[in-house]
Amino acid sequence: MPPDPVPVRIAWPKACRVIRSIHPPIDLFEDIADPRDWEALASAESKTNPRLWEHLGRLDLVPPARRVAGPGASYVMAPFVHVSPDRPGRFTDGSYGVYSAGNAEEVAIREVAHHHGRAMRASAEAPGWTSQFRLLVNRLDLALADARPFPLYHRPDDYAPSQALARRLRHAGSNGIVYRSVRSPGGECAAIFWPDLIPVPVQADHFDFHWNGTTVDQIRNCRTQAIFAL
Repeated sequence: MPPDPVPVRIAWPKACRVIRSIHPPIDLFEDIADPRDWEALASAESKTNPRLWEHLGRLDLVPPARRVAGPGASYVMAPFVHVSPDRPGRFTDGSYGVYSAGNAEEVAIREVAHHHGRAMRASAEAPGWTSQFRLLVNRLDLALADARPFPLYHRPDDYAPSQALARRLRHAGSNGIVYRSVRSPGGECAAIFWPDLIPVPVQADHFDFHWNGTTVDQIRNCRTQAIFAL
């Protein structure tokens, strides 16, 4: 087992994240209410809206001091409260969330297209322009554990070593991990452990993903209508 990665300062003027467009903003996160009051506010509202807690996700996974509120905060909070062991990632087993981003638009798209393709195969979806995603952009200036030199944490389909690393680092107080993109050679990705470590992103372009029955093979920019192959 190699030594744990050491922290290095990572400064990306444009950190890119791609998410499904179908997910609406979460009103509680977008409000100016004190994050320490969220549970009480949600409890009161849930008396008339029983499905509210499902919409909000696991608030208990983010301590009040680490929560983010205000316009656009849903984009930061959502990956930390909507988690599941059925949706693990390279640096999470699904018991906690991370904010994942790439250092370029293409990196973020290729990473998400790979995982979306796996989900489409698992559910045997019919081919076509099946799903729309949106690009989120913010800056990243943070000390992150540098996993880039270690092949062990970049295995294409074996996440056990990288998940074990993330658990150790997160427990030890790390901000997150920077690593090489496995799906977009030459690119880099970051996995951030807490929402208060990054600025609220702004929404950029929307993209349609084309599923050919085997893989996501084309991406269409909804604004320009340009299509590029993966």
